[in-house]
Amino acid sequence: MNAENIKASVRDQYSKIALQDKDTNSTSCCGVGAPGTCDIMADSYAHLSGYNPDADLGLGCGLPTEFARIEAGDVVLDLGSGAGNDCFVARAETGPTGKVIGVDFTPNMIERARQNAEKLGYHNVEFRQGDIEDLPVNAASVDVVVSNCVLNLVPDKARVFAEILRVLRPGGHFSISDVVLVGQLPEPIIASAELYAGCVSGAVQMDTYLDLIREAGFENMGVQKQKPILIPDQILLEHLTPKELENFLASGTGIFSITVYAEAPGDPVEKEQNAEKRKLELRKLASEAGKACCAPGSGCC
Repeated sequence: MNAENIKASVRDQYSKIALQDKDTNSTSCCGVGAPGTCDIMADSYAHLSGYNPDADLGLGCGLPTEFARIEAGDVVLDLGSGAGNDCFVARAETGPTGKVIGVDFTPNMIERARQNAEKLGYHNVEFRQGDIEDLPVNAASVDVVVSNCVLNLVPDKARVFAEILRVLRPGGHFSISDVVLVGQLPEPIIASAELYAGCVSGAVQMDTYLDLIREAGFENMGVQKQKPILIPDQILLEHLTPKELENFLASGTGIFSITVYAEAPGDPVEKEQNAEKRKLELRKLASEAGKACCAPGSGCC
């Protein structure tokens, strides 16, 4: 499939997934495939502050917000924000003086995320429809980027890392969970549109993935967490013959979830000074907003 066909397939699949419940999504491969076939990707968010079950569609492959080193007052960007799960967890870290932006290119996901934010009364969480290869976000405007099992769906991963670097402030950083490979997947799996949307056949080699981050210009990169993903034989047999499956299992190919951290270039001292300055400005704005307009005798209420 070419890039546009891949995007159209993913958009179609995730438009349907947005209308499914978590049980359906988490017991299939990233929401794709028959319920009950597997539960191989998602980690539990239940222990994290800010977790909201209505926003958890069970589509992730890690817990990037747990490792993202988010601080009060930070501006956080979530790539492929879905129903808002990671955004709401990030908001618990950045607090009322910070801001969280979620970007997703599926209209149904954006609508569901906005409904969840409205129900929760969160007014410093914003959802924008857009392509993460061309982010609708200003340059050097974000402190932290997170993403959970999304970049493997994107045809031009190098372009996404270039966009992440563009929107991060100097010294900002990302924590991204994703699916990667060690060894070559069989061709029928690579060609499967369903498994592409299911976060498997769109994955690249782990070494290639880490090289893309280095080549984009990031520094201090490290793998924060790594775990194997084991796809049940009954799912693989939907795409492989028994002999192909036997050869695949004997090949040593591994499918892994990794959570990767890296920093945009920038002076650490300057970064800390700018962060403190922004936090002071945000506290001042919050304080002024609390006093504004309705003081006795103001005449504006």
